[in-house]
Amino acid sequence: MIPQVKKPDLESLGWRGYTGSTEKFEVLNPTRAIVAVAGDDIILPCYIKPNISAEDMRVEWFRFNLPDTQSNIRVHLYQDGRDKYHDQISSYSGRTSLFKEELKKGNTSLKLTRVQGTDDGFYKCLVQSKTHYDDATVQVYITATGSKPEVFIEGEKEGGVALLCVSKGWFPEPELEWLDSKGVTLSAGSSETDRDYEGFYIVKLKTIVKETDTNVFTCRLRQKQLHEVMETEFHVPSELFFFHTHTWRVAFVVIVSLGVVLVSIINVAILAFNIWRWKGLRIDYVNVTLDPDTAHPKLILSEDGKQVRCGNIKQDLPDNPERFDTGHYVLGKEGFSSRRFYYEVQVEGNTGWTLGVAKESINRKGKIDLNTENGCWTLCLMDGKYNIFTGPSVTLSLREKPQKVGVFVDYKEGQVSFYNVEARSHIFSFTGYTFTEKLYPLFYCGTIDNSAPLVITPVDVTD
Repeated sequence: MIPQVKKPDLESLGWRGYTGSTEKFEVLNPTRAIVAVAGDDIILPCYIKPNISAEDMRVEWFRFNLPDTQSNIRVHLYQDGRDKYHDQISSYSGRTSLFKEELKKGNTSLKLTRVQGTDDGFYKCLVQSKTHYDDATVQVYITATGSKPEVFIEGEKEGGVALLCVSKGWFPEPELEWLDSKGVTLSAGSSETDRDYEGFYIVKLKTIVKETDTNVFTCRLRQKQLHEVMETEFHVPSELFFFHTHTWRVAFVVIVSLGVVLVSIINVAILAFNIWRWKGLRIDYVNVTLDPDTAHPKLILSEDGKQVRCGNIKQDLPDNPERFDTGHYVLGKEGFSSRRFYYEVQVEGNTGWTLGVAKESINRKGKIDLNTENGCWTLCLMDGKYNIFTGPSVTLSLREKPQKVGVFVDYKEGQVSFYNVEARSHIFSFTGYTFTEKLYPLFYCGTIDNSAPLVITPVDVTD
């Protein structure tokens, strides 16, 4: 429910005192800015002096001094006794109104509902009669407290593990930094800043960490204007450091001591990977089969339920509650809980796919947002880019394009990881989640242009 907004109290808003004649009028403005919390309704005060009626006047509110914009942007227009919206900027549609009963008293204040980040800035109230006009300026400050920083394992780079910190929904823009377990600031690249459609800030910061005694790292967020400090502590599984540091170190020692050739180096690395992959994790290699009752009508499944591709004809299938009716999705037949499990999917030749897991109650009808908030943990190839969805999407920089993807889920630890099977490398991990429902393997097969199917392949524990 939208909170009720009171009409402006001129005295409490700090109006300047003006005097004027009956032939002319002056437009009054507040002496301080309006500070608003995102989502609230606010009043942008404007009043003419003396208190003559503005019912037959032109009242226009517009934005000015906008960055990268030379012209003013219309927020609201009242003319010829009615509101006109033909030139109103779309972001203000349905959110502005005047106090019609107050116009006869000279009150031309604007009510702005559900304020958002894009509303921050300067506004001008212009009042015009047939013989005179005047205007006043109002400044609006928007504040929004965003999400606690989320940390993700993005992959292995430069001999360490790349960590990504993301926080969203802020205004003004906050700052991020990485710390080790002793509180020492870690070197990191420049922060990446985006803005969502409502103008709120999304900030991201990456760092590469090496193995330590604790493997505990902290992403700290500061918003100085709001006096907000948030921290998220993150533990990197030692197995990741083992694979990308100790594996090669052990291989090097073995090679030097035995004096073997380069082929032996590769064999030792492969052996160490397989020990880590197949024995260290102690996982179940599940026999995933596609569930035809969940498949979108355009998807074509093989008879054995191991392959799926997108066709160009929508099949006449029953619209049962389990079936996806908009996105080209299909689930595995079996759901999993309270265990670790792993499966592999060949994606070679397919130019648009999504793999991962989804909770049992995922919405099957209409548009689906594949993000963690909706119970989906997925890796996606779209428009030539590899993305994961955590609210805002995050694009991954992969050294090698995976031809076969391994999906590993640790239900108890709240972890979903993706691996490039042929390159024997880690792609990305979602960690720190709490699963409460069964998780089902999820597949998306793009469009008919993706001629190659997605193929669920047997896991070879001896390669």
